[in-house]
Amino acid sequence: MERPSPYTPPEREALAANERRWRRGLEPLSVLDTEKVNPATTEIDRMSPLEIVQAINAEDAKVAQAVQQVLPDIARAIEGIAAKLRLGGRLIYAGAGTSGRLGALDASECPPTFNIAQEIVIACIAGGQQALGQAHEDFEDSWEAGQADMTTVGVSEADVVVGVTASGRTPYVRGAVAYARARSALTIGLACNANTPLEQ
Repeated sequence: MERPSPYTPPEREALAANERRWRRGLEPLSVLDTEKVNPATTEIDRMSPLEIVQAINAEDAKVAQAVQQVLPDIARAIEGIAAKLRLGGRLIYAGAGTSGRLGALDASECPPTFNIAQEIVIACIAGGQQALGQAHEDFEDSWEAGQADMTTVGVSEADVVVGVTASGRTPYVRGAVAYARARSALTIGLACNANTPLEQ
């Protein structure tokens, strides 16, 4: 017996339209900055330990410059999250792989750091809690799994969903964000590439 859909007909159409639009805009992974070979570290296996940490440190220095370029966007995200939390909403991270684990780490640190209840900041990771210690690529590549996790946590217009994906195109994260947007939640994307489907 087929299970009834948790979505209304307009929500189903909105989700399908988002998926069609995002799938049309996908580029090959090899053109993404996060997937390219870094010329500064092609010889890392031949470097001394000091040269290795110097190369890593030089790459780390680029992070602050990249963040500086999007400070207005970060400020807008903070304002939006704070407004939702003040009204009793939640901050929900949706991520896959390492990105999902970082979201889960932040969610677990918020209660002791800011003295807030555990249910205010939560994380959904592709593959569930077991994915915190073991990769689950099958779920990472599932748009539907992202939607299902948002359904499970009961995302609503009161909430903020932050999709975290290094590439900016992971299907699990895009599915979660599309579901949240269809539910009128505030959605925010966090990626390490520019002009990705997550931004659309």
